Amino acid sequence: MDPDASPRVRLTADDPRPGSRPATSTEGPHRQLDQRSSPELWGRLVAAVFALDGVEEGHSTVSPATSRAVHLTGRPEERTPEVNLSPGRRWEPVHLHGVDDTSVHLVLAPERGVRLAELGWLEPHGYADFGTEWMLYGPRDEAELAVVVGIIEESLAYARG
Repeated sequence: MDPDASPRVRLTADDPRPGSRPATSTEGPHRQLDQRSSPELWGRLVAAVFALDGVEEGHSTVSPATSRAVHLTGRPEERTPEVNLSPGRRWEPVHLHGVDDTSVHLVLAPERGVRLAELGWLEPHGYADFGTEWMLYGPRDEAELAVVVGIIEESLAYARG
């Protein structure tokens, strides 16, 4: 059996995202239009993110009502505007779009975002102000779920400084 034909068991953010990029909107809000997570997988993404240390769920001040803001526990004030999707408001370095979209908007260091975009995991946010805002595609399977949660953890670490 050809080893390249077997499914990849372990995928990391430094591996290319398998397949083509999803279609995304060109008008606001910036959304993922296809290749979305199943409702079950999206629910697992939400659960995994809000099980991370030092975060709490809130309402996004810049995203549709079905989105869930990821706030840093005990840190309502932004460190700098570049690490907040909602500059000047409650610190929101990440938000998860609802089950009808399943993408994630987050902040990352520009050079890391560029690298992850080259690998097919994300794209620049359509309404970026600082070059730190990105749209991460929703996971399509278990392996991608682990990668997406890992990238969200990178975003939170970047936001914390």
